[in-house]
Amino acid sequence: MTDAMKKTGVIELCDVVVVGGGHAGCEAGLASARLGLETVLFTVSVESIALMPCNPNIGGSSKGHLVREVDALGGQMAKAIDRTFIQSKMLNGSKGPAVHSLRAQADKSAYTMEMRRVLENQEHLTIRQQEVTDLITREDLENGKYSEISVNNKNCLGYLALFTENHQKHVDNVDKSDQICGIRTISGAIYLSKAVILCTGVYLKARCIYGDVMSETGPNGLMPANHLSDSLKEHGIGLVRFKTGTPARIDGRSIDFSKCVEQKGDDRVVPFSFSTDPETVQIPQRSCYLTYTNEETHRIIRENIDRSPLYGGVIHATGPRYCPSIEDKVMKFPDKDRHQVFIEPEGNYTNEMYIDGMSSSMPEDVQFAMYRSVPGLENAKIVRNAYAIEYDCLSPKQLLSTLEFKGIRGLFSGGQFNGSSGYEEAAAQGLIAGINAAMYVLHKDPIVLLRSESYIGVLIDDLVTKENFEPYRMMTSRAEYRLLLRQDNADLRLRKYGYRCGLISDEEMEKTKEKQRRIDEEILRVSRVHVGSGDDVSSFLAECGSTPLLSGASLMELIRRPELSYEKLAPLDPGRPELERDVAEQVNIEIKYAGYIERQKKQVAQFERMERKRIPEDIDYDLVPSLRIEARQKLKDFRPGSIGQAARIAGVSPADISVLLVYLKQRRSGRNRSKENG
Repeated sequence: MTDAMKKTGVIELCDVVVVGGGHAGCEAGLASARLGLETVLFTVSVESIALMPCNPNIGGSSKGHLVREVDALGGQMAKAIDRTFIQSKMLNGSKGPAVHSLRAQADKSAYTMEMRRVLENQEHLTIRQQEVTDLITREDLENGKYSEISVNNKNCLGYLALFTENHQKHVDNVDKSDQICGIRTISGAIYLSKAVILCTGVYLKARCIYGDVMSETGPNGLMPANHLSDSLKEHGIGLVRFKTGTPARIDGRSIDFSKCVEQKGDDRVVPFSFSTDPETVQIPQRSCYLTYTNEETHRIIRENIDRSPLYGGVIHATGPRYCPSIEDKVMKFPDKDRHQVFIEPEGNYTNEMYIDGMSSSMPEDVQFAMYRSVPGLENAKIVRNAYAIEYDCLSPKQLLSTLEFKGIRGLFSGGQFNGSSGYEEAAAQGLIAGINAAMYVLHKDPIVLLRSESYIGVLIDDLVTKENFEPYRMMTSRAEYRLLLRQDNADLRLRKYGYRCGLISDEEMEKTKEKQRRIDEEILRVSRVHVGSGDDVSSFLAECGSTPLLSGASLMELIRRPELSYEKLAPLDPGRPELERDVAEQVNIEIKYAGYIERQKKQVAQFERMERKRIPEDIDYDLVPSLRIEARQKLKDFRPGSIGQAARIAGVSPADISVLLVYLKQRRSGRNRSKENG
């Protein structure tokens, strides 16, 4: 940092600092402020708050689950998209409920404005447009690195000393770690705080690339953050270099939609937020369109592949496997003669269309040629070129399951900076980081969601226990217990945690309890309602394509037939009470999949027994006899918090877990004997 950046004389005190105003930063800042803590959110530009630099949509396969869970915990993303969507669809509707997932196309600018409005009007939350350049830790202060603090404001040191003293009483082994004390900005201003949350997204030392054009810039031409990476490294935080990309935006007036297949939204829209009145989201929707690449598109790409920065060695960072560029698709899947291309509107008040499925970093002339080879895009006018973006991010094995750094107390991290991809993954992590930073400051127990009870738990557990060599993307296949972790029951699963930490009100919690009570009562009632085998019943069942009854049966038994449902059987159930759609949906699912659900609950019980076997934070793995060298190295590297986590680390075998369990049992026995003798 230059001398001009060093000092301004500005020293501010707050409870929590959030670095970054993307989807993670928004949720982190709101959570912290809503829990009563004075929170300052820093962003390189207030115009970039909740920006959607890639596809302006929320949800999708598995990602819709995350949004519903964020809402159940008291987050904001679901409410914001319910107010700003222009098309909504329930994906995988023809499949089982475990993989049903909402996806909504957003009005890009409206979504940003809505989230900014919420942040700007949130009590205890201050927004600052300023680049953060340095972390300030306890060791920095003890070493005299920020002598201007004691010179300019002696109360600052007293403020931090009091918090440190109180916190050492609350946190075991705090003396073994450094502790966060605040941040410094590019102007030299210092913000002393009790916790800091890093939500820097793709801005750290970002550079955008297409062809031979390379610029040191963040997404959409915004400023990068070029200084914080150096401070992170100085504090022992390991960084990696990842990449993502985005397709061109095309003027909709230049597209021939008659050559594309229209993709409409659902007739009946399901809201993302459990608190949104379903009737308020039944609005006119915009259409999306489907077209395909062809052999001409692929020929253009193959003939120019040497000019691709991705294949020419200009880009060295690792990109997401599950969201490849169009040149990657063509080169890695040469047997495919076409790839899907979705044309999606960016908003109600712009002609820009997002070309989903054709992200690229090819040179500008190649981009014009390949886009114009696609049916419907023959006369396409590019508004914004496609580009790749490289950025610094974290190796998340440095984090605890609370998203706090293992080596620096009070420093938390969330979002794409943690090595993930996607707005929804970012929001989920930002919310958990915000909650746990607040719990840290308030000396309360953190919220740690297990992978057996939420997709958020799966996401965070995967990040902190597995080697991630590429941007992590959530998928339904990553969840072992996905029949239990449906998007439709996120409120029933997770409201209690939002209530426990203070983000869910008494009224919301009571409403959730009442919903569960009505579900249970209706399931019990349906099990007791019997129908006979008369002609009217037989005729009705035949119309539904179902086998007639030879003797009486309960409605519950009939609901379990694949071709029938709770809703379809209403004519045979005159005593049925009026139920809300979501209650009736739960009744149908719980009855129809009861056997599978019960089987998964037994699996979860076994899983949770392993999670409850905690590993002491101060364990020395070098003292564990018969532990294989690879396992010892991995366990020392990841420092898992439980036996369950240890078992999920690549390179740790079942035999290693057995050895570890024996050692922990002997260790506890030895300590108990010492206490008795003492």
